[in-house]
Amino acid sequence: MQNQTKDTNGNKKIRIDKDTFETIYQMYWEKVYAVCYNNIREIEPAREMVQDIFKSVWERRHELELENVNNYLIRSAKFKTFEYIRNKVSQQQHICIKYQDCTHSSNCTEEKVLFNNLKEKVDILVDTLPCQCRRVYKMSREQGLSNKEIAAALLISERAVEYHITKALSVLRVNLSNYSS
Repeated sequence: MQNQTKDTNGNKKIRIDKDTFETIYQMYWEKVYAVCYNNIREIEPAREMVQDIFKSVWERRHELELENVNNYLIRSAKFKTFEYIRNKVSQQQHICIKYQDCTHSSNCTEEKVLFNNLKEKVDILVDTLPCQCRRVYKMSREQGLSNKEIAAALLISERAVEYHITKALSVLRVNLSNYSS
């Protein structure tokens, strides 16, 4: 690739422009897709992840200087699949709690009261969050939207969505610590 520079240690760095991006895309898209697909075994989400990764590379082309493109893209694919799995598990747990059936419990009434108290406390805490943080949290946890969908709906970056969700969960964690079992 022609668009190479050297850092102070003499390591080659690749700057991204239109030509290098196209070359990188052609060389690595299949490998990145394979990493995504092999981790989640779902075609469409894997394709979306690949597009997100390359979109991010393109959007950050002015600040990116890559020493090892292969490692960078594979690491990005692993992070994307981890995020996808984490969100999917979180969403499934949320659904399980929301529709919890306590037929297996001997003290169902007590559990329902505790659950309702906890839900009320969570709702109150969520209402105290800053506006954008609250909106992002509710779209994620109540509507079950992905970070990408939230980012598109609110016209913010996926990183901003992740920041708001992390902030909301941190507030909840701190204020609900006495509810842990």
